[in-house]
Amino acid sequence: MLAGLVAVLLITALASVASTHLTRVQYARFQQLESERDRLQTAWGRLLLEESTWSAPARVEEVATERLEMRVPDVNDVEVIRR
Repeated sequence: MLAGLVAVLLITALASVASTHLTRVQYARFQQLESERDRLQTAWGRLLLEESTWSAPARVEEVATERLEMRVPDVNDVEVIRR
């Protein structure tokens, strides 16, 4: 009977150690994932800021004028079509 109790005690102790180890490993992984999430959120914020910069109306007009040689039409060049 004593040997059985010692065996159960050892099994319980080993299960407790294994559970504690697994908890620590999972918590370390959780912290890594939180760090990655924070890094990705920061990158996302920078990308949104960059997108708003590139799509600003003044920038679009500047690119259209300089690179595409577009211009606002003169009043004489505009024709109104009525049905």
